[in-house]
Amino acid sequence: MTPTAEASTVPAVHPTGAALGADIGNVDLNDDLDAQQVSAIRAAWNDHLVLRFRGQESLTLEGLAAFSRHFGTLDKRPTVSFDMSREHDALPPDITVISNVKVEGKPLGALGDGEAVWHADMTYNERPPKGACLYAVEVPPSGGNTHFSNMYLAYETLDPVLREQIRDLRCIHDASRNSAGELRLGFVDNTDPRQTVGASHPLVSVHEGSGRRCLLLGRRRNAYVVGMDLADSEALLDRLWAHATRPELTWTQVWKVGDVMMWDNRCTMHRRDAFDPHSRRLMYRTQIAGGTAD
Repeated sequence: MTPTAEASTVPAVHPTGAALGADIGNVDLNDDLDAQQVSAIRAAWNDHLVLRFRGQESLTLEGLAAFSRHFGTLDKRPTVSFDMSREHDALPPDITVISNVKVEGKPLGALGDGEAVWHADMTYNERPPKGACLYAVEVPPSGGNTHFSNMYLAYETLDPVLREQIRDLRCIHDASRNSAGELRLGFVDNTDPRQTVGASHPLVSVHEGSGRRCLLLGRRRNAYVVGMDLADSEALLDRLWAHATRPELTWTQVWKVGDVMMWDNRCTMHRRDAFDPHSRRLMYRTQIAGGTAD
């Protein structure tokens, strides 16, 4: 039977074969997607946690935001602690720039060219974001890769004794620094995790969409397990982090211009490699607010 025109627009899903991630084809993110397309993408997102849309070089910022809104309300970009370029300030408020590029000596975006360590986004808030989309406009010739870890599998492959040990424990997530290690505006540097300022979350979270359990680690620096001696907290967190970031639980995105990555922040972590500061890297990001319906 010859496929119909409508059938040809159904997104094609190609899993990476790793612990998470899938490529999505047959989709132009500038298009006004119909309910069937959105449903298929949502199902793939639930199954694979991280989705990649390649060949989106013509995507507009309005198109990026409109696509992202299919999956929830968008957060406004965060306030930064330094002066940004006029080009940055003129962008729509739900677009964040991730870049090392400077215009007239002022940054066009955040996070620069250094390493961004393993983390989930903004878990220092009571309601962390549901997910994010990141669109590559310029990429360096090497470096700047993004690595993702499957926190469902991180929980499910824990030693059963350890899984039982952490079942009812809570962890405080540090709000003072971003994933590049930069101190946030208005925070005092703190070296004692017992004094950490940030939200407290269960170490074992239940995903509001799937109902599955996963580890919720957030970020390692200054994390503290409530009620534990500091040494015991540090030892437990070191063990969990070493397990959750094992290579067999991860997948690496090597960026190309026109790539759009979409990840579920509730059941993944990610990190970024450093890259040559003389190279340009320019990416636009949207963030899907937490607590919104699937």
